[in-house]
Amino acid sequence: MLDRWSAALVRPALHIVATRLNTFGVTPNQITVSGFFIGLLALPALVNHSYMLALLLICINRTMDGLDGALARIQGTTDVGGFLDIVLDFIFYAAIIAGFALAAPDTNALTACLLLCGFMATGSSFLAFAAIAAKQNIDNPVYRNKSMYYLGGLAEGTETILFFIAMCLLPGYFPQIATVFTILCVITAVTRVLAGVHTFRQVPCQNK
Repeated sequence: MLDRWSAALVRPALHIVATRLNTFGVTPNQITVSGFFIGLLALPALVNHSYMLALLLICINRTMDGLDGALARIQGTTDVGGFLDIVLDFIFYAAIIAGFALAAPDTNALTACLLLCGFMATGSSFLAFAAIAAKQNIDNPVYRNKSMYYLGGLAEGTETILFFIAMCLLPGYFPQIATVFTILCVITAVTRVLAGVHTFRQVPCQNK
């Protein structure tokens, strides 16, 4: 929901940093992979209740996630880069929720499981739509620089970062925050399914 505005806001700064990194021969995939492993360090930090350290690692990961895209727009996007970006993002998201579940299993495990189900719903609806959209050569009018079709929703990358920040700042309210996030994920998945069915039903008519 907020991605198009947040991307426009941070893109100039990311471009400046990416331009500098490009002069040193750094590749987008190097940024993607190193950012992923830095982000994974948030999991043990959460388990040990080091929430501010986890927040710092999450912010570094998300910054590098934006930076790899900026660098890719300079050097050229690749299928390998797009693949790594999506897969590692979903693993990172799940790891953060697992960290909160392990930090306080008695109070967090149930809502963490429900939120992971929500992630599965948004992720599967997003990836299935993108795969068939690519097969049908459906253009992406909103995110033209992405390596695959991005279908929007209430729970996108920016919202995920905001919820992760809230969870780290207010770890005692994780069940409540996770419940709200789960509801947004379910709404997003339902709207994506409906949009996908509607879109693909139109495709045969457009091809006649």
